[in-house]
Amino acid sequence: MENKTQELATLEQAVELGLLPEEFEQIKDILGRTPNFTELSIYSVMWSEHCSYKNSIIWLKTLPKDGPHMLVKAGEENAGLVDIGDGLGCAFKIESHNHPSAIEPYQGAATGVGGINRDIFTMGARPIAQLNSLRFGEIDKDKTKWLVKGVVKGIGDYGNSFGVPIVGGEVFFDKSYNTNPLVNAFSAGILEGKMISATASGPGNPVYIVGSATGKDGIAGAAFASKDITEESAQDLPSVQVGDPFQEKLLLEATLELAKTDAVVGMQDMGAAGITCSSCEMSAAGEVGMDIDLSKVPTRQENMKDWEILLSESQERMLVVIEKGKEKIVEDIFEKWDLHAVQIGVVTEGGTINYFMNGEKVAEVPAESLVLGGGAPVYEREYKEPAYYQEFKKFNIDDIEQPEDLSEVAFSLMKNVNIASKKWVYEQYDSMVGTRTMTTNRPSDAGIVNIKDTNRALAMTVDCNSRYVNADPEVGAQIAVSEAARNIVCSGGIPSAVTNCLNFGNPYNPESYWQFVGAVKGMGKACEKFGTPVTGGNVSFYNQTVMDGKEEPVFPTPTIGMIGVVQDKSKIMTLDFKSKGDLIFLLGESKDDISSSEYLVSYHKVNASPAPYFDIDKEHQLQESVKSLIDNQLINAAHDCADGGLFITLMEMAMPNDLGFDIVTDSEVREDAFLFGEAQSRVVVAVNEDQEDEFIEHMMNSKTPYILLGHVTKGKVCVDDEQYGFINEMKEIYDNALAAKLS
Repeated sequence: MENKTQELATLEQAVELGLLPEEFEQIKDILGRTPNFTELSIYSVMWSEHCSYKNSIIWLKTLPKDGPHMLVKAGEENAGLVDIGDGLGCAFKIESHNHPSAIEPYQGAATGVGGINRDIFTMGARPIAQLNSLRFGEIDKDKTKWLVKGVVKGIGDYGNSFGVPIVGGEVFFDKSYNTNPLVNAFSAGILEGKMISATASGPGNPVYIVGSATGKDGIAGAAFASKDITEESAQDLPSVQVGDPFQEKLLLEATLELAKTDAVVGMQDMGAAGITCSSCEMSAAGEVGMDIDLSKVPTRQENMKDWEILLSESQERMLVVIEKGKEKIVEDIFEKWDLHAVQIGVVTEGGTINYFMNGEKVAEVPAESLVLGGGAPVYEREYKEPAYYQEFKKFNIDDIEQPEDLSEVAFSLMKNVNIASKKWVYEQYDSMVGTRTMTTNRPSDAGIVNIKDTNRALAMTVDCNSRYVNADPEVGAQIAVSEAARNIVCSGGIPSAVTNCLNFGNPYNPESYWQFVGAVKGMGKACEKFGTPVTGGNVSFYNQTVMDGKEEPVFPTPTIGMIGVVQDKSKIMTLDFKSKGDLIFLLGESKDDISSSEYLVSYHKVNASPAPYFDIDKEHQLQESVKSLIDNQLINAAHDCADGGLFITLMEMAMPNDLGFDIVTDSEVREDAFLFGEAQSRVVVAVNEDQEDEFIEHMMNSKTPYILLGHVTKGKVCVDDEQYGFINEMKEIYDNALAAKLS
């Protein structure tokens, strides 16, 4: 390609754009010449970690992708898709917006919500529910408070305005996230009818850009997400996109109306790398090319350069390939919704994409060379076990003296921001919009969303205890998958499939990469065990925090988003105690184990310990027992033991209806470990006295151990005949601890 007005790119520019010197040489080999600056910019974003997964794809390919309900495999489309019966599909996905949220928390979080919802409705599915998983630094820091308030308001404002309920999530605080918070957004939607593919085909078919105008916001955002956050990162504000939820709502309705026509060949959301990514990926998927005229793109600013238009990550935009001759159908629909629908190109034969500006060709690139699985580089990074891993294993519970006053421990945990109610957060979210949410007033371990006109519901959850993963990446990731499945099961659902958001440090750091490899191995093992294939997600590397003057990775955080199906809505299981006198049973084994517990870290100030006790076979067996109990309607409440241990589980069951509990601890286990340890594979259930015999007979036939803890009371909390307090007073502390810290 001869283009006299386009200067040839230099190695210095390539390095400045985040490419390695050898990658610059690789680009020259692919093109058979030196690229110009616009072409170099295209490769810099498409070969960034955020778009190409060049440092992670080798390991991601080891994750299980096949399952009985799978309709779309990982990487094939914008989001995963599973069969939920009655001719319906569920499209779902989780993605990170960490780096933008670290710099501009409100817009960073808001556009994360917008982007994940677009991935769902671009496939022709209507979003019905959202979840989010948030990680912040130490709560006492002013910066943390600013980040929390901005992120939560951004998520709430965008989600509430867009009109999709937020039905659950998690929030966790730790100093490792002081510089770099994590904002992971999950969306699920229902697909009726045919799916729209993110594939271009049919040379001669027109290519449209639809939705909002293109501005300079978000330029090079994909490259920005592929480097460390530093104190100077605030200068990268152009890399943070700006969202408009009302525009997105119009785009949703226009897209779903378009999906009902026969005009669409393929469609893709413009997320990371904007027009560049959507045109390259759609072309490569269909083994075709495109001619794109950038001067036809509706812009918000005058005199935008070609590379600015190409790399802009302005929100609420799609690229759509239309069947030739059906242009008017598309234009009329988008005009009705007051949105742009402008033809900017045409599908061509061969695999080359030509970009033009004002009649001049500004870039010519083979699509295949830019995408995952094509010509994009793939690396096998070095990894090595960090020294701390063996040190953590030396932890001995006998070195920790058991406190004399365990009621004091209980109160300290209820005030702990990692345990206390996240009411301050979720009260800013509209969980009722759309009339599908089924767990607003009857809390359950997972979010439950109605599938209208059927007898079924969707259960969904996001889970990851990153402290466990830091202590032991393989075991910690297995626990994350297992807890997600346990939450689905305790809600009356059957786990179906997984999407993941893998948040780690710098992949060029061998110790960080060791955490990543271990977590992927553990996740794969657990997903196989629970029959929950991985449908996709994203990898977010370069999450670093400055501690004691040194740059350290955040806690490794492989967030698991899982969906399941409740086959019979009448058997949805909630976690709240129902009546005074109901019997309380603990299923699963208690252990002399306080490893990596919130109790050990926050009360005893001990950070070095292994992951808590976990046996994947016993976990699976426990979940099968819980499924059977719910199916046979032998219990009236179920809640898994997780952060804070058994005592917090009981409190969370007691508080919704202002009931209490009177329990006895197990004399064979240390009392603090029994109450506050976080050994896995334990579930608390409540049984009506009239069903006690039937329940016990059922459990005798299962292989899951169980013990009677005690009974539900009117409002007192008693442990081993010692009264800890009244539920209404304790609830007041639990409900208001986070708000008090943020004030």
